[in-house]
Amino acid sequence: MRAVQHRTFGDPADALEVVDVDEPHAGPGAVRVVVGAAGVNPVDWKAVRGAMAGASPGDPVPGGARTPGVDVAGVVDEVGDGVDDVAVGDRVVGWAASGALAEHAVLEDFARLPEAVATEQAATLPVPGETALRVLELLDFREGQTLLVDGGSGAVGIATTQIALSRGLTVVATASEANQDFLRQLGAVPTTYGEGLVERVRALAPEGVDAALDAAGKGSARDLVELVGDPGRVVTIADFSAGDLGVVVSTGDDQRARRLREVVDLAAQGVVLVPVARTYPLEDAVAAYEESAGGHVRGKLLVTPR
Repeated sequence: MRAVQHRTFGDPADALEVVDVDEPHAGPGAVRVVVGAAGVNPVDWKAVRGAMAGASPGDPVPGGARTPGVDVAGVVDEVGDGVDDVAVGDRVVGWAASGALAEHAVLEDFARLPEAVATEQAATLPVPGETALRVLELLDFREGQTLLVDGGSGAVGIATTQIALSRGLTVVATASEANQDFLRQLGAVPTTYGEGLVERVRALAPEGVDAALDAAGKGSARDLVELVGDPGRVVTIADFSAGDLGVVVSTGDDQRARRLREVVDLAAQGVVLVPVARTYPLEDAVAAYEESAGGHVRGKLLVTPR
């Protein structure tokens, strides 16, 4: 089968290549899918660069080669022992244990897709949707409170905003000037990011902000703490150094399968709809990763192997 792999860590343009590899197979508790669409997340290109492994450009990948990416939606074509809730021919979405940028992928955590959720739309959900639910659980909101989302036009920011609004929260969200109307259409109170954020948010939310999410990782943590007044009520998913301020750094836990099922249900209800910014063929996966690294994607980028 065709897959995108890298043998060394480095920039995607230097490290990634499309190669022919053996097909993976579903082990116990897993399924294999024909990949319909693979989602692109910032963590994906960061992993290629070696950031998640503490590696430097040029360092070899452990095991010889690696297929990047995690978010996958597709059709089951192989079922492992112990799986009794899906069958061959079912559409599912989940995390690719074997890597997402390939014609086939093995999923260990997955959810069956209802007819109301299209395959490409499903591929936008795993990382953004699970992250949004995890953050909202950590912040433990009450209806009527106000959430500040820094990075509101990215996939995580969009999913968090949509779910928060559905739960009766007010959301103030940041984005570039070009995405202010988009945030307004989501139902958020929009503002721009960067210098002067504290003053802008205070003008928009004079009664204060109850908690904040840093989904951008661009140095806003101090401003968010100042606005909220309690670093324990600020969560970042992108700025690991913010833990020095007492900010909650969240990278995941053991509840992602449960949250995936929940976000699929929310998508079926129309609560969560992350727009597809652009779709790339497998051969252009490098371009997708480079666009993601540029940091101005509204919604989610997808790669479609077929």
